[in-house]
Amino acid sequence: MTGQSTTMVTTAVGEARISWHRATGGATAVLGLGHGAGGGIEAPDLAALAAALPSRGITVALVEQPWRVAGKKVAPAPRTLDAGWLPVAERLAAEGLPLVVGGRSAGARVACRTGAASGAVAVLALAFPLHPPGKPERSRVEELLGSGLPTLVVQGERDSFGVPEEFPVFPADQADQADPAHQRLVPVPYANHGFALPKSAPLGQPEALELVTEAVAQWLAELRLG
Repeated sequence: MTGQSTTMVTTAVGEARISWHRATGGATAVLGLGHGAGGGIEAPDLAALAAALPSRGITVALVEQPWRVAGKKVAPAPRTLDAGWLPVAERLAAEGLPLVVGGRSAGARVACRTGAASGAVAVLALAFPLHPPGKPERSRVEELLGSGLPTLVVQGERDSFGVPEEFPVFPADQADQADPAHQRLVPVPYANHGFALPKSAPLGQPEALELVTEAVAQWLAELRLG
């Protein structure tokens, strides 16, 4: 997926690349999004957010980790991913706007681990891998909650890395009951880890992605960033 422009950022573990999708009109915030371990910024949910949010005053920055830019096939260890992200977050913060960090899957984990250190005001976790498939005992809930920042989780109802019922957060319609860490969860009906739907689902793929973008847009508006 190609942005309006790109910026290369030097990190301790190689060159990262930012694809900018700048807000039309005055920007109120920057949303930096990282990709997962099995794909890049062309993921449908990342692409949908980059297409939908600029018209709402949000500059979306899709970030390719150094390992991906270098053409490697396998993501490195979490510590290396964090080292590749923090200099990028610093560059995003240099825009002088409130910074929200996030990503999908492994990218969401990076954002949670580094959110506070990056100076972000909130975290967006798309398809957060709460545990490896079939191993709920290996929970990453402490990682999810560890940033201490307002966090939105958008999770498919069929996600093998953790279904919505396994998360210690409240759905969007119960936001007034949210815990002190300001956690919120929005389920995506019938969706798997990639937000793909089975053919039998009464919901179409475009509608599922629209649910994702609308949930994120509403949450960002409620954060009162502008």
